[in-house]
Amino acid sequence: MPSPQHDTHMIQSINLQATPGHLIRRAQQIAVAIFSEYLGSADITPVQFAILNALLGSPGIDQVSLAKRVAFDPATSGSVIGRLEAKGWVVRKADPTDRRRKLLVVTPQGVQALALAQSDVARVQEKILAPLTPQEQSQFVHLLSRLVQGHQDG
Repeated sequence: MPSPQHDTHMIQSINLQATPGHLIRRAQQIAVAIFSEYLGSADITPVQFAILNALLGSPGIDQVSLAKRVAFDPATSGSVIGRLEAKGWVVRKADPTDRRRKLLVVTPQGVQALALAQSDVARVQEKILAPLTPQEQSQFVHLLSRLVQGHQDG
């Protein structure tokens, strides 16, 4: 039986430019770079923005529910919440019905930071999608949403 080392001439390299995983990773890199370009001086990361935005829509949500809502593992969301708390943008309050459970609320300073970032975040989305026609943009977002939803349900 030949060793695997001798079989390398029988396989061909994959064209990564045609694989969804590679393209999604590259799209993420581009999206983060554009976010940094527009919000680099705002002292807010994409993950911090997502968490603040989710908290604004669900004041008093607990950390575990929030992590599920924004699709981050609890450890990641916990460390981000800690940084938001240190900035004075979020406070943790004990749940009156369960003192061990902490509820999260955006502070007035957090609301202000979010408000200042929102218009730039809207421009980030426009720039990310700029290479596509308006119809392609709509279709792309729809298909990405279906892809993500399909894997969350499965």
